[in-house]
Amino acid sequence: MDSVIQDISQEESQRRDALVGRLFQSVLEAQDLFHIYLGSQLGLYDALRMQGIATSAELAEVAQLSERYVREWLEQQAVSGLLNVEDVGADAYSRRYRLSSGHAEVLLSQESLNYAIPLVRMMVSLASQLPADAHAFRHGGGVPYSAYGADMREGLATGNRVFFLNLLGSSWFPAIPDVHARLQDDPPARVADVGCGSGWSSIAIARAYPNVQVEGFDIDEPSVALAQANAAAEGLMDRVSFSTRDAADPALEGTFDLVVAFECVHDMARPVEALRAMRSLIAEGGAVIIADERVGDTFTAPGDDVERYMYGFSALHCLPVGMVDLPSVETGTVMRPQTLRGYATDAGFSAVEILPVPFDFWYFYRLVP
Repeated sequence: MDSVIQDISQEESQRRDALVGRLFQSVLEAQDLFHIYLGSQLGLYDALRMQGIATSAELAEVAQLSERYVREWLEQQAVSGLLNVEDVGADAYSRRYRLSSGHAEVLLSQESLNYAIPLVRMMVSLASQLPADAHAFRHGGGVPYSAYGADMREGLATGNRVFFLNLLGSSWFPAIPDVHARLQDDPPARVADVGCGSGWSSIAIARAYPNVQVEGFDIDEPSVALAQANAAAEGLMDRVSFSTRDAADPALEGTFDLVVAFECVHDMARPVEALRAMRSLIAEGGAVIIADERVGDTFTAPGDDVERYMYGFSALHCLPVGMVDLPSVETGTVMRPQTLRGYATDAGFSAVEILPVPFDFWYFYRLVP
């Protein structure tokens, strides 16, 4: 008999039953994620919104997909409450399905703060690398960012895009009065965006502050290419540029009025070196602003949903990415404020301030030279 199966207390049996229920619910939710991923990637939600209401055959024709697969997908979506079915009692070929306006916002509206497809794409990316993560658990080392593919790169890009474009110029930077004022002032400010990824942080700065010049730096070449394409589509190539250039290049020392790094310091193998380079970039009177995960000051268990979310990413993505380039400080997603303060002190900064910027997922830190 399995040695784990034994007489247990009523309290422990309740905990056991609760865990069984929790895991089954997680399976259902994972299945929903995978079906939502297919619906998004295959254009099924777009086609259904365009049609308004459709049978499986009508939707398959518009989306140019196999009717049998589309029919099964529609039924799963309706059973899970994601789509409405107009005539439940009709035969499988005659049933008509529609996407409600509220669900359409979550699944299709890239300009909405409620748009959730980026999270779905990132979860699929994490699942794809579980074998690589298991190898790293056994043997050490890491998993390259590039291994997580387009779903992670583009999921992060589109997920953060809506925050940058909606909040950076209207809420975040106005909460930092001297920075907000300098970006509106003359002569035009120069901004360095370290770890710029797909470029939406740089683009948002340039859109919010029409005088500034922004230079984005990232080591991931596909991200830089995506950033350049995004800036070109926004018509901002005259004021925004991107490169894989090393931010520690001596030619850049003292040339920027603002240096920013959004949600990337915790991924760095050697953050002290990176922060030291950022410190060297600022001109007299310049500012260094770091935005990174809003986690608790100390470890607490059980944790709240934000802490769970951050830990959920850590061992599956951020820690493996940060352990590719050895030696590494091995930070992981859950970079607590005191950890960043230690890195900043070692990089030569005199103080770290947590700024009163309203956002549920990131702290905004000012690093004082």
